[in-house]
Amino acid sequence: MKKKRLYIKDWLKLKPYNTPTLTDRYYLDLCNKVNDVLLKKYNHLLTNYLDKEFVRMFPCFLVSYFEDIVSETHIWSGFLSTYKSMYNKAFPFYDPIEYYEDEINEVDIVFLLWYFFNTAQNSSFIHPYNRFMYDMAADIYQIFDEAYEYAPENKVLKKYYSLAEDETDYYVARNLINTILFNTYLFYPDTAYDLIDNITHIIENSKHEPKNILEGMINETEDGLLHSTHTRLLSLKGNEWAAKILGESYPLSKDFLQMSKKIFGLFLYKGQDEANVSLEHIASGKLFKMTKKSFDYYDDLDEDKILIIGLVKWQGEWWFSGSYTQIPYKPEIISDEKNAIEHKMQAAYLDGKIPKEVKQELQMQLKAFKEFNDGFPIAFMPSDQIDGYVEKFMSYYNQSLNLTEKEKKQTLKKLKNKGLVKWEDDETQNFSDIADTGLVFFNPNRGLEVAFSINSAFPFPNNRYYKEEKSKEHVTRLLFSDSFSPELAKFCVDNCKDKLDFFKSPIGETIYDNLDFFLRFWKKDNYHSVPLVINL
Repeated sequence: MKKKRLYIKDWLKLKPYNTPTLTDRYYLDLCNKVNDVLLKKYNHLLTNYLDKEFVRMFPCFLVSYFEDIVSETHIWSGFLSTYKSMYNKAFPFYDPIEYYEDEINEVDIVFLLWYFFNTAQNSSFIHPYNRFMYDMAADIYQIFDEAYEYAPENKVLKKYYSLAEDETDYYVARNLINTILFNTYLFYPDTAYDLIDNITHIIENSKHEPKNILEGMINETEDGLLHSTHTRLLSLKGNEWAAKILGESYPLSKDFLQMSKKIFGLFLYKGQDEANVSLEHIASGKLFKMTKKSFDYYDDLDEDKILIIGLVKWQGEWWFSGSYTQIPYKPEIISDEKNAIEHKMQAAYLDGKIPKEVKQELQMQLKAFKEFNDGFPIAFMPSDQIDGYVEKFMSYYNQSLNLTEKEKKQTLKKLKNKGLVKWEDDETQNFSDIADTGLVFFNPNRGLEVAFSINSAFPFPNNRYYKEEKSKEHVTRLLFSDSFSPELAKFCVDNCKDKLDFFKSPIGETIYDNLDFFLRFWKKDNYHSVPLVINL
């Protein structure tokens, strides 16, 4: 077989810098040793699961783990310590007899193989106990073990994962998050590729846009993902990983954990003082004071225009983040924005906390739904009946509140606006175009949700649409797809596990034993429920 050599550009793809350091040539040589073994013994397996780009990335990914241990950049150890604090277990899936902290371990490599193969592609699920991963890990570990004693520390790399203890600049902190999510080996096949896919999509669909507009769109996309995306590993955001990698005792760790979500939207300029610019978020009416340390264009702001801008709270101050522009003031834009439920929700859950009143309203709706549905939080029906079913439930809910007719109409409109039903308008919604049957589930953490093509995951007496021959397919789709909430998946497991053959299989048993880890992995951005109800 002709050798496919790796080059420095391949290695640097997984690094936060573009110019090779003194140690990069050493690690590139190590990459090629790993690559030679992989291509000689496992080429068919690699090409069967991975596309060409990931096949080339794979040795660099594995050697980057080795470099991480040698250089003490604490990426891998940050993951393990976080996993242990969440699950009170030392390691996902595996139970090694011996484990050497802060050193290379063969079980580390086995897990990294599982993670890479299940992140770089989603057409097949690779079981954690698949024999080939143990064999491959043994071969790679032998190479690493021989190199470990003399491998050089990459001191330049370590600096990219460090911050001064007294750092106050938001942009310096943001840059660390950017490095972790988009330029770090552990997350590269995950969040870095999400960013690449998004940027590629923008470029392909905005070819005729002026250069400055295109650059602004790309900048805003990257900044948005930096603050919103979750990793497949543990479904954590970049600021959370920054805190974990720096360490709990590090002074800035709490600041990273307290960093707010990003709010991006339409604002009205309300004046300024020496330190801050006052902006009113149009959708929610909330006032934000943006520090002038983050915004050089405060003299250009115009009260007769609408400002489109992103803000993030860091160390108690709101900082400009991403991009901004001003558009002409139009009453119809103001009106539409004040009625935009998704934009209101941005402001409502900035701190990640659910107000007590919202929890109470969800409990009231859940109670009413169970009463309406014979004590059950889930209902199964033909898709063309879902519209009518939800309308009847909302009417029932109105009546349960003992409202006047006028109040009932207002509440009905309010419930629709709140997103209790996920439709754009009644006339165009046609669920039967999606599937013949579906289900309606009241999610206790977010409200009513509708799902299709998973009815056979629920072998309940009231489910006339359960088909045993489709059960495995539907359970797999429910668990693996990000389209379905983790609450619905847990409801299935909690109530149906003993009746489903899927959970009697080796794969099913492994998933059940590590259910929360898998749900975070498969539903990384959907794992953290946001209620569809807010205080209006």
